[in-house]
Amino acid sequence: MKSVIQTVFQKHFEAYRAKHNLPLHVIKAIRSICKCRTEELGGHVLRCPDGHVEKVWYNSCKHRFCPICSFVEIGRWIHKQVNRLPDCDYYHTIFTLPWELNRVWEFNRKLFAKLLFKAAWECLKELLADPKYLGALPGAIASFHSWTQAIWIHPHVHFLVTGGGMTPDGKWVNVKKDFLLPARVVSAKFRGKFLAFLRRALQKEELVPPDDMTEQQLLNLLNKLGRKKWHVMIMPPYRHGKGVIKYLGRYVRGGPISNSRVTMETEDSVRLRCKNEDRTGHNFMTLSISEFISRMVRHVPPEGAHLTRCYGLLDRRKREQLNAARSFLGQLPVADDDSITWQAVCAQAGNNRPDVCPVCGKSLIQCELSSTGLSPPCLTAA
Repeated sequence: MKSVIQTVFQKHFEAYRAKHNLPLHVIKAIRSICKCRTEELGGHVLRCPDGHVEKVWYNSCKHRFCPICSFVEIGRWIHKQVNRLPDCDYYHTIFTLPWELNRVWEFNRKLFAKLLFKAAWECLKELLADPKYLGALPGAIASFHSWTQAIWIHPHVHFLVTGGGMTPDGKWVNVKKDFLLPARVVSAKFRGKFLAFLRRALQKEELVPPDDMTEQQLLNLLNKLGRKKWHVMIMPPYRHGKGVIKYLGRYVRGGPISNSRVTMETEDSVRLRCKNEDRTGHNFMTLSISEFISRMVRHVPPEGAHLTRCYGLLDRRKREQLNAARSFLGQLPVADDDSITWQAVCAQAGNNRPDVCPVCGKSLIQCELSSTGLSPPCLTAA
């Protein structure tokens, strides 16, 4: 089924672009989405060996912002991360930037993501190294998001943190209490680190003030935010981290909104399904086409930006320590080859295999190829 989001971009993006000055990486991303799984990228024909069915498969754009072709890559990422997790409790921790920094973020996206990851992880690592809380090195997987359910700007980072870690003498210890860390302590330390990083970046001319803000005004804003309470949320412990990994995986690729949340599209507007603020139900909101595109393009990641990272025991350079932790917890070492086929991803999600004949169950055979920009040959009647 064709993506509604893709249809909106195909119909309206070029007209929107003509009226707005957009960065090149945004134009490339949306044009990739417009071409994804269309004849512009070429494709091939799959045919049942007994002649029951024929299917045209167009090639995918593989852009990480594309909501159409992200399913398999998300499934592979989730599979890989879940198979690395130590068998322990986990804490979902969210670090959020004050809304006053949204305008600054728009001019410094890659830098903000980098410093947000750095400040949050250093905060967790230093506090959990204190014997009062853990006295060990934990593991963490982090994912940067820049949006709300309504696609507003809302830079924040999600951390999945192990409820234990390896001590300097090579022993596994669990978190001492029924919570990871005091949120107020984490919030104050995170605030201090992030603001210090921003001031240092401004001094080095790495941080760019917005067009309507002088350097002194930016410094004044940072000083003001240093007296404000910052929002850090630490969830109660989960017995395993698989659920949070799946949540993070939905936003590793594919952009801020899935096709299933766009419930209606007209020539003038789109209707979105959003969660209520208390997360207990849903409501609907209608946006003009122009406003919908405007909110979407604000979240296209700059080229080369790293939006997911692993730290501590789950850092890929700490594999020996991770395997030592898994051994202590009665697990085997992490598999050398933890890849998964796209067919297995579909099976895990409960989807029917699209490369199998629904009539006889035989694998479909690739018969025809077409070059980029050309449609595959017309199908014959099955």
